[in-house]
Amino acid sequence: MASSAAAFLLALSLLALHFCCCHGKGSGGDGSGVTAIYSLGDSITDTGNLAKEAPPGMFETIKHLPYGVTMGTATGRCSDGLLMIDFLAKDLGLPFLNPYLGKNKSFDHGVNFAVAGATAVDPADQFNLTVPMPFASNSLKVQLRWFKDFMKSSFGTDEEIRKRLRSSLVLVGEIGGNDYNYAFFEYKPVAEVEKLIPGVVKTIIDAAKEVLDMGARRVIVPGNFPIGCVPGYLAMNAASSEPADYDAAGCLRDLNHFAAKHNARLQRAVEGLQAARPGASVAYADYYNSFLALLHNASSLGFDAASTRKACCGAGGGEYNFDWRRMCGFEGATACADPSAYVSWDGIHMTQAAYRAMSRLIYHGKYLQPQILSFPEKYGQPET
Repeated sequence: MASSAAAFLLALSLLALHFCCCHGKGSGGDGSGVTAIYSLGDSITDTGNLAKEAPPGMFETIKHLPYGVTMGTATGRCSDGLLMIDFLAKDLGLPFLNPYLGKNKSFDHGVNFAVAGATAVDPADQFNLTVPMPFASNSLKVQLRWFKDFMKSSFGTDEEIRKRLRSSLVLVGEIGGNDYNYAFFEYKPVAEVEKLIPGVVKTIIDAAKEVLDMGARRVIVPGNFPIGCVPGYLAMNAASSEPADYDAAGCLRDLNHFAAKHNARLQRAVEGLQAARPGASVAYADYYNSFLALLHNASSLGFDAASTRKACCGAGGGEYNFDWRRMCGFEGATACADPSAYVSWDGIHMTQAAYRAMSRLIYHGKYLQPQILSFPEKYGQPET
């Protein structure tokens, strides 16, 4: 971890770009016929909102190559290319979602309200940070207000909004990871950060309830990733960790246990929501176990097994190729020749290839609980 105040602020600012038993299907349980996707979240899903909103000079890295190198152009996505939300839209036969803050964009098939760096709980309600966080102002509450304003201005009456949402899919997250990231980067111990979990989960579930109250029939609520496997965290803790701090996969045990606690509470809350709303289909997307499955099967999925904990774009080499002072896009950092061989793009976010694999594991596999989507035949049957 950087020792100087300036390096600390840089590290915190850049990490903010991230940080992601079955029930019966409800009456809207068939994923076919989805005509629009509406997404709330953070950098795992943002397709350009932060890049549109951030003032000049703020987060310039995501506005330029090598971000977007696999697509041939930078789009504001925190990756070398596409994200899970892009692959999901494609598999449902829909165009990629345009960012809500984009100018002169089509929103006929949905809108992306996610903003990189966003928190679930409003920062003013949760944090007493010693550094400014202008990039974290668009919390889940703000995004939900954008969503409501958009639906009202686009469809007018409550009945028309309900009609639209009956044929739509709404993703509430992944979000909440940054709530914890900001706390961890205030050097707070895991036991103290755990106290945030109930409030974060309640905020996410309350947002899902509001979306359902508006008429949504298909809602997906994703959990958090095993953050102890993220190169940025691994590099940050390398100097102070002992061999016993790591699991068999080389991930930090305490951070993964923390993420698992968040996910367990969130999944229980989603199950309660499923039981309370039998007329709708509410699913939990298991980002945690799907990511671990990706790591465990890296070679068979086309990744270099020796590079699963190494950033493709970064500096410093070594086991993680990650240096908070020379992150992707900054002077001294370079990108690998083949991002598709790597799981991690910049030490925080994943590569297009990894997001593609995650999308297949979740939306076509067993990590969407319950499976509330169906896809055109060309995409095959759900994987087991």
